[in-house]
Amino acid sequence: MRGGQSLAEALESYLAEWSERTGITVETWALPATDVPSRVSSGVMTTMREALSNVELHSRARTVSIAVTVGKSGLRMTVSDNGQGFPTSGAGRGIARMRAAFAELGGTLSVNSVHGEGTTVTGVVPRRR
Repeated sequence: MRGGQSLAEALESYLAEWSERTGITVETWALPATDVPSRVSSGVMTTMREALSNVELHSRARTVSIAVTVGKSGLRMTVSDNGQGFPTSGAGRGIARMRAAFAELGGTLSVNSVHGEGTTVTGVVPRRR
């Protein structure tokens, strides 16, 4: 994060820039209210950039919904678009990079896509015991 920015602040400014540049509406459902460890923040930002790049390049979506929450069980990130969807069997390098970013944090990432309805990327990083 740039100069002491929280994850929520970094996401807010990135999402605003991205929406402005692409013309795709961003609905922010939730951003973390608490501090997130920098390793996790960095992994979330990397994955968010990749997910939104996929939305911009492939989805033909008009709206993308974002939620990043932190609770007792850990962090959860959801990026959901209303685009054309794709067969997840044909998942490319971008999805592999997102999965790797979450795996490095001890988390998991899933991608669900319905043809004609859109795609949802969900990443979860469990809280360290």
